[in-house]
Amino acid sequence: MSLHSERLGTGRPLLMVHGLGANLRTWDPLLSALRGSRELILVDLPGHGRSAPLPGRQTVEAYADALAGFVKSQGLTTADLVGSSVGGRLVLELARRGIGRHCVALDPGGFWCGWETRWLHWSLAASIHLVRLLRPFHPGLSRHAVTRTLLLAQLSARPWVLPPQLVVAELQSLAATPVFDAMLRELARGPLQQGSAKTPGLITLGWGRQDHLLLPRQAARARVAFPSAHLHWFERCGHFPHWDQPAETARLILETVGADAP
Repeated sequence: MSLHSERLGTGRPLLMVHGLGANLRTWDPLLSALRGSRELILVDLPGHGRSAPLPGRQTVEAYADALAGFVKSQGLTTADLVGSSVGGRLVLELARRGIGRHCVALDPGGFWCGWETRWLHWSLAASIHLVRLLRPFHPGLSRHAVTRTLLLAQLSARPWVLPPQLVVAELQSLAATPVFDAMLRELARGPLQQGSAKTPGLITLGWGRQDHLLLPRQAARARVAFPSAHLHWFERCGHFPHWDQPAETARLILETVGADAP
């Protein structure tokens, strides 16, 4: 299938994959730091942003297949990979399949177990219900630090300092994503992420110390699944390092992929 994407910058290609309910604009805080040394390929996942939904079940495997098809069609089979949340899980899956080069997965999904799975499902289901109810009021709510904090405390360690334009765009994207509920059910019911001891390039796992959605304890399981991976902890950071610590996130990405690599 065809996925909507944007390209900007110059250098080796770097494919950037967003998380559940987001779209390619979630990466805006990193663009100025990355575009000078990389060609950035920003992609909307199926059913997100301007990409059409997949037919049938919204499984991680189906999304990975769609993303692998996009990579092949765009000549990106040796591109470096960056992903956040579900996008982090998807770039790890591409790496496990031998697709891509170096890989940075920020708070990736698929390493939960037991009550953590129920927490993921029900907390996100409750959050999206509230976000949809408040959809007409997103612009006003995003302008105030108190309401930004109330709405995004699950995802950010410091939501009061986030730019209002980023917050309103993210809330509107969450509310407008037609596949959110179906994909959330598949995430909660489906298999965990498989790992590999051998991948095409380096693997870096980035995790926020204050991630209240995919709890920091899950990082240890990700390391077991990908034993060669380097684990980087983001301090004063929630589920989205590219929101809470954008400068540090950009540095981590460039250190992993090699800013001056040929």
